[in-house]
Amino acid sequence: MNKSQPESGVDQAQLSLDILRHSAAHLLAHAVISLYPGTKYGIGPAVENGFYYDFYREEPFTTEDLEKIEAKMKEIAEAALPIEKVVLSKEEAINLFRRLGQDFKIELIQEKAGSEVTCYRQGDFIDFCLGPHVPSTDWLKHFKLLSVSGAYWKGDEKGIQLQRIYGTIFFTAQDLTNYLTLIEEAKKRDHRRLGVELDLFSFHEDLGGGLVLWHPKGATVRRLIEDFWRQEHIRDGYEFLYTPHIAKLDVWKRSGHTEFYEAMYPPIRSEGVEYQLKPMNCPFHIMVYQSRQRSYRDLPLRYAELGTVYRFERSGVLHGLLRVRGFTQDDAHIFCRADQLEEEILGVINLASRLLSAFGFTRYDVFLSTRPEKFVGRIEDWERATEALKQALERANLPFSIDEGEGVFYGPKIDIKIKDALQRSWQCTTIQLDFNLAERFDLSYTGEDGQPHRPFLIHRALLGSMERFFGILIEHYNGNFPLWLAPIQIIILPIAERHHEYALALEKEFKEKNLRSQVDLSREKIGHKIREAELQKIPLMLIIGDKEFKNKTISLRVHGIGDRGEMRTDEFINKVLYYNQNRSLNLEF
Repeated sequence: MNKSQPESGVDQAQLSLDILRHSAAHLLAHAVISLYPGTKYGIGPAVENGFYYDFYREEPFTTEDLEKIEAKMKEIAEAALPIEKVVLSKEEAINLFRRLGQDFKIELIQEKAGSEVTCYRQGDFIDFCLGPHVPSTDWLKHFKLLSVSGAYWKGDEKGIQLQRIYGTIFFTAQDLTNYLTLIEEAKKRDHRRLGVELDLFSFHEDLGGGLVLWHPKGATVRRLIEDFWRQEHIRDGYEFLYTPHIAKLDVWKRSGHTEFYEAMYPPIRSEGVEYQLKPMNCPFHIMVYQSRQRSYRDLPLRYAELGTVYRFERSGVLHGLLRVRGFTQDDAHIFCRADQLEEEILGVINLASRLLSAFGFTRYDVFLSTRPEKFVGRIEDWERATEALKQALERANLPFSIDEGEGVFYGPKIDIKIKDALQRSWQCTTIQLDFNLAERFDLSYTGEDGQPHRPFLIHRALLGSMERFFGILIEHYNGNFPLWLAPIQIIILPIAERHHEYALALEKEFKEKNLRSQVDLSREKIGHKIREAELQKIPLMLIIGDKEFKNKTISLRVHGIGDRGEMRTDEFINKVLYYNQNRSLNLEF
């Protein structure tokens, strides 16, 4: 391949970021091998916001090493080396990588390659890769190495420990600068740090990885979210279920989870019977449906549950609240007739929109995934369900993209990804048709014709899980929960001991109105009390001194804004109650 320099006027949008990022991963590996001969390189894919490459090297990479590697990458990039496709026989490729001492590449070629093996070469570096790549290394200009972490070869915790170097790259310097700024802001908002600082939740190794302890403040926020969730579901005609945390292993065999789902904990044996911690709630809801004969008049049935499930995630992928092993899904299953399908899906979309907008999420990316090559169920049901999903999205005025053939094997689905304050996308809402479980559990209802008919089964989760959604909220708000969600809404700060009695009387009055308040009776000076309240991100601070005690008023300070002056107590209470009732995201005092 000839050297090719991007020219002015080239539409860089046509060159996929994935290609750019995968090419940058090769550049990273080239630099590492040049600087540290003998290092073995594993895989180096493009990922959502950049790229990484895994290496085996006895010495750990340091921050200083990353700086050297990045400098070497720039040197190789500026050399404008052509990136050439090389096709070898399988035997030639294995012999080549054997001479290079690259055992991981030999293993990959033996597992994945056909009779011909595609490689890409740049200078003295070559990699087993399907491509494509940019034409030459000087296309790779605006990059930055970000971090190094541990990884396992092929994700097997019993396998070889590797080092994973992460980086990012963009087409323009400005895009790179913007992304690095976003990373710095994201670090400040990291829910793991804020969770400790605000005393919301914790993890303990003695308890086990990925298992969350909700502290009183975090549990308060969760309760408020769940109360709102239940209220909105009652409004939309859902009925609530409670189901067990385990079931006989045979249930999961019948549902197909033992066959298709890898993240299940090992079975528990008791009295000669094997039981399984539930990874999902679906079979339980189906059994409630099957507990009696259903008629067409009974449908639709909408069953909802805040159901806790357990999935074994490898320790290397656990990440605060965002990736855990025990979590509570805001789950629901809808059983309906074919003629009800579109209205039910529209109802779910509208409910999701109401819930998400209450937390400040109003911008979405929406995807409709259609029938893959391998599927279960009748084609006519797939077509009817897909059309119902499409029509419901159009009626909801939600722009969407179609992911052709990307549905799971058991039904088409809608995915709604929210955008947070940093413009990051988060998968929350999924609306999924399921022809597989309907068949496996032989679901039926008696139709108007007196004959048995198969209902449509809709799985749906709107927030996703309480744990993950809470983590997203912490970072979205930067820990500054809106008043209606704040674990402590009001803190009363008496200036001197003689003001304690009035402060405690105010707290009692607030609690009678179901306002979450606290009194700081410490002997610290008022400036220190204010600083502590600001650090705890408490929305409303009431300063109580001689004037307020005499006038039976309060002096209000709003977190992040400052002093708002003296107010009558009844006026203050009415405003707070109004903001609570309307779930206001902004305060005006």
